[in-house]
Amino acid sequence: MENQEILNKETGTKESVALKPARVKIEAVEVVEVGEKKNKKLVCNVKHPDKEELIKLSSIKHEAKGKLEVDGLWANLDEDGLIRKGSALSVLLSFTKSKTPTELIGKELETVEDNKGYLVFKAY
Repeated sequence: MENQEILNKETGTKESVALKPARVKIEAVEVVEVGEKKNKKLVCNVKHPDKEELIKLSSIKHEAKGKLEVDGLWANLDEDGLIRKGSALSVLLSFTKSKTPTELIGKELETVEDNKGYLVFKAY
């Protein structure tokens, strides 16, 4: 369908089917550039039991300062060129007992919904 054809489409009647939280398996990881500033973010391609295709997750829900927060897996580096200590990415690595993002491949993790209904990794 050409982009211009969308201009003549009506709203459908079918509700979108949201995936429910479940245990997922990380099949691949990649770093993508996001936004105008091209900030780097880790994206995990995961297998969800209710979907044939892989889905992409790039946030975690974790405990920070005594409360649960959702943060993106931003690939921020410290002055030594290592993943910044205390970042959401470092929390995920520690939670999964992984030294590097590549070691996340093959790990199974639970997911939960964030406040907008999107799936995120549960890391608490």
